[in-house]
Amino acid sequence: MPWGDLPRGGHEAADGLILIDKPQGVTSHDVVGAMRRLGATRKVGHTGTLDPMATGLLTVAFGRATKLVQYLTGADKRYLARIVIGVGTDSDDADGTAIAPTAAQSARVGQITAADIDGAMAELTGSIQQVPATVSAKKIGGKRAHDLVRDGHDVELAAQSVIIHSFDRTSDVVAHTHQMEGLSFPVLAFDVSVAVSSGTYIRALARDLGEKLGVGAHLTMLRRTQVGKWDIADAHTVEALCELIVGEQSLPIVGIDAVCALTFSRISVTAQEAERLGRGLFIERRDPERIAGANKWPACAFLGEQAVAIVSPRSKQLKPDLQIRI
Repeated sequence: MPWGDLPRGGHEAADGLILIDKPQGVTSHDVVGAMRRLGATRKVGHTGTLDPMATGLLTVAFGRATKLVQYLTGADKRYLARIVIGVGTDSDDADGTAIAPTAAQSARVGQITAADIDGAMAELTGSIQQVPATVSAKKIGGKRAHDLVRDGHDVELAAQSVIIHSFDRTSDVVAHTHQMEGLSFPVLAFDVSVAVSSGTYIRALARDLGEKLGVGAHLTMLRRTQVGKWDIADAHTVEALCELIVGEQSLPIVGIDAVCALTFSRISVTAQEAERLGRGLFIERRDPERIAGANKWPACAFLGEQAVAIVSPRSKQLKPDLQIRI
C-alpha cells in the first residue's frame, strides 16, 4: 500500500460512511484497501472514483452502508481545478502525453482574452452533451476504456447528458510556456470552481473548453471538495486515521441512520409498517402529510430516528427497494 504497513483495527468498523481526503498519486482502490485494514472488515466500498492525479473527498462506506452506494454515487459534486489551454494531452490531464499544437493553434493562444475564456465557460454551463475522456474508467463491453487504450485499441465513447451547475474562473489568467521535445509552446493557465452532476468528467470539460476556444487544453490540478451534502472540511487523511487506530480509538464514521437522514427525503412509519418493510412487503402510501422536506424519490422510511428501508411509490403503496434493517 502507498502508506506502508498499516495498523489493523481492533474491532470491525461501525456501519456508515467515512470521509477521506485522498492524496495525489493514490488510487481510489488503494483507499478502500486501507479502510479494509483500519476498519477490520472486507465490507468496504467507495461512492465515486477519483483519478490518481486528483485529490480530495472520497466517501467510503462500511458494512450495511455499502448497500447505499448505488444511491450515493448519483450525488452532485463540486471541484476546484487548474486548466491549461494551448496544449492538450491524450488523457486530458497532466498524466497523459502532450499533443503538439499546430502553428495556427499556438498563434490563437495569444489572441485569447480572459473574457473569451469566461464566455466559453458560460456556454458549457447547464445541460450539455459530453464525451468522456478516452483514458477513463468508463466501461465498454465490460472493459474499462483506459485498459482498452493501453492495449492499443481505438476507443470511441458515446456522448452522455450531464449538467454543469456552475463553471467559474477563480484566478487571473497567467501566460507562460509549455516545454515539449525541446520546443516551447505558449499556454494560458487559470483556476476554476465547478459544480456538476454525477458522471461528469472534469478532464473532458477542460478539453471541451479548449475546443470552444480553438486550442488544446488539459487539467493540471483537480481537487474534489463536495459530494452531495458531504464536504472536504470534514474529511480525514489516512495518516490521521492510522493514529486513531494505534491509539485504540474508533474511526470517525457517520452512522447509517445519519447518512440516510442527510441523503433522502424522510418518511415516518409505524412499528407495524417497519416490520412489513423489513419483510419486503408494501405499505400504504399516505403522503405528502408524512413526508418531511422535498417530495423526492426514492425516500427513506424511518421508525423514530432509525432508518428502516429505502422506498419508492407504486400506485397507492410504497415499495421497499432496499431493506436497511431486517
